[in-house]
Amino acid sequence: MRNKPPLLECLLAQPTAQRLAALAVLTGAERAELRHHWELWARPEQLPPRGDWRIWLVMAGRGFGKTRLGAEWVRRVAADHPDARIALVGASLGDARAVMVEGESGILACSPPRRRPRFEPSLRRLVWPNGAQATIYSAGEPESLRGPQHSHAFRTGAKGVLRQRGLRHHRCATALRDRRHGDHPARIAG
Repeated sequence: MRNKPPLLECLLAQPTAQRLAALAVLTGAERAELRHHWELWARPEQLPPRGDWRIWLVMAGRGFGKTRLGAEWVRRVAADHPDARIALVGASLGDARAVMVEGESGILACSPPRRRPRFEPSLRRLVWPNGAQATIYSAGEPESLRGPQHSHAFRTGAKGVLRQRGLRHHRCATALRDRRHGDHPARIAG
């Protein structure tokens, strides 16, 4: 059971009869929601840090779940903040779309059907039913981040871009830092 999330570990530790009894009290919709309940499935190190933070840097290898934790964080931000304007920054526009939005651990895949955002590919934008929005950007075009205001940002693939682009990454980070919207802007990089 090593590395299992606490809630899942607790459920799995129950005898089969008690586990089934606990699940039986849930409605069909609640049981379906379990699949999308990230806090149940995530390892503790995949959950956002406690307290008031502005930058969460996740440095981990392949298979850690960086894309999924970022997608789940974006999903939570969108659910909790209808006025959120989120920047999704990938190594390229294609990478951001293929991995962060449409990938098997991306935002669309981890969103419950009735709360899934509408993807508008021509606008590089996701729009949630409550009005929150996320826009896709390329780290290779840091100037595109100048102008728009964002309350939150999710950045992935920084290591490769640092090697390929040198100081451009710095401009991208500066643009993200300076584009604040809302009372508590936050960023995640993985």
